[in-house]
Amino acid sequence: MAGVPAADLVIRNARVYTLSPAQPWAGAVACRGGQIAWTGPDRGTGHEEAADWAAAARQAGGEVINAGGRVVLPGFIDSHNHVRLGSDTDCAQLTGARSVAELQARITDWLTAHPGADWIEGEGLDYPALRPGPDSLDGAAGGRPVFLFDYSGHAVWVNRAAMQRLGVGAGTGRLPFGVVERDARGEPTGLLTSFATLGLAGDGHQALAAVLPWGSPDRRYQRLQRSLAMAIRCGITTITEPQSGLDDLPLYQRAQDDGSLRGRLIAALFHPPGASRDLLDRFDAARRRYAGDRLRVAPVKLYIDDVIERHTAALFEPYADAPHTSGDTFYDPDEFADLVGELDARRFQVLIHAIGDRGVHIALNALEHARRVNGPRDSRHQLVHIELLASRDLHRFAKLGVIACMQPRHCAADVGGPEWRAAVGERRWPRAWPVASLHQAGAPLAFSSDWNVAEMDPLTGIYTALTRRDLAGGEPFAPAQTIGLQVAIAAYTAGSAYASFRERDLGRITPGRAADLIAVSPDPFGMAPEQIRDCHVDLTIAAGQVCHRTC
Repeated sequence: MAGVPAADLVIRNARVYTLSPAQPWAGAVACRGGQIAWTGPDRGTGHEEAADWAAAARQAGGEVINAGGRVVLPGFIDSHNHVRLGSDTDCAQLTGARSVAELQARITDWLTAHPGADWIEGEGLDYPALRPGPDSLDGAAGGRPVFLFDYSGHAVWVNRAAMQRLGVGAGTGRLPFGVVERDARGEPTGLLTSFATLGLAGDGHQALAAVLPWGSPDRRYQRLQRSLAMAIRCGITTITEPQSGLDDLPLYQRAQDDGSLRGRLIAALFHPPGASRDLLDRFDAARRRYAGDRLRVAPVKLYIDDVIERHTAALFEPYADAPHTSGDTFYDPDEFADLVGELDARRFQVLIHAIGDRGVHIALNALEHARRVNGPRDSRHQLVHIELLASRDLHRFAKLGVIACMQPRHCAADVGGPEWRAAVGERRWPRAWPVASLHQAGAPLAFSSDWNVAEMDPLTGIYTALTRRDLAGGEPFAPAQTIGLQVAIAAYTAGSAYASFRERDLGRITPGRAADLIAVSPDPFGMAPEQIRDCHVDLTIAAGQVCHRTC
């Protein structure tokens, strides 16, 4: 035991995948003061040191964990996770409902459990069910206003009682939190579009919170707590919340103060289309105030386009099933380039929601403009989603140092389903969610879940990245874009650490880095890619503290 300091925590009998090129595998890890103190073998030559660390830890009152041969990885880093959304047990859960009749049944069941509800709120509405008129749910709703979020958060459906409560009249084209869709006769269809860009943060969110229980501070905090707890169970030790308002920051601080935030949270502040540039001064003040290790405000989130399923993402060519449109952007390209240039000059990292191939192209042009007017720097700006990419833009990511923040789960048929594929058309499918192409072209990759659009579990995302299949094991979609297990794990750990400027202290299991560790079983390295959907996290350690354990 000579020369070995006392450790707080030692993990032995493990298969430790360190992601360090110098020592890719180890058998044991020792942690001290929230950091990794040592990694090394647990059998064979040199294994005696592991026993020394364990003995010193026991003598000092530390803990020694027998991993039982499990694979130990760095804690997952989710680069795009809406922890302030979803996880709302006061909402009717609509995921999987495929018809108006199923929606009615879900709402009837929810009202049985919530007989005194003033509003009916629901989340997870799938696109096939998003076809009802404003009167379709009146029988089930019993005269109550209905407000249903679609699964992406980009649109909501309301009935006539809700429209009356929200002030939607004959001439209302837009609410502070959404655009009123109308049919050929000019009548509201019950659909509010652009909700993600208007209603999820800032003034629109506050306007909605004034009338809808969903937006109250208590409900928002309960959602945040449940999402943070789920993240720890999924092995996620660092999260980037990609679309926060200034009014969300006290909730994050509260979570840190009361212990609900067990890992790390990076908040990206949302600058909505049309917002005043003066808002950036307030963002800068928030960045200075929240600059800790556990809670940090750093990037700014922008949108260039919307979503393919609603034909609102910007494409170079018309939609296959709606040839009258190729979508649109939220900004004139020159205006967008000026905004990105100003953010870059203020040394903000910029996260750009860019989905269609034309939207991605315009976003890359804006980042190139920023580099030209401000000079090159280590900015690590990100394009998020990249659901369709033009071949001519493939190599621009590496050239400009732009990170591709991808959500591999989105490509599967049970998430990005028939509506997406019909809208894009089969000819363009090989360019859909081009993870392998971007990796091969040298683009830095950062993976994420986009909770609650898809499941939070990174292992589910890794399964999809390796197979391009849905959870039922169906036919792979654009299988040439599959990647290997090591690439996928790196994108969820070291790659995401790099994307958040934390590569020196997160994302790998090497001495001096944070003791953010997870244990996974069964061994994903010892099974076919299709079996990885059955893997689970048995142990989560954040900053050297055991936060979740089933083993």
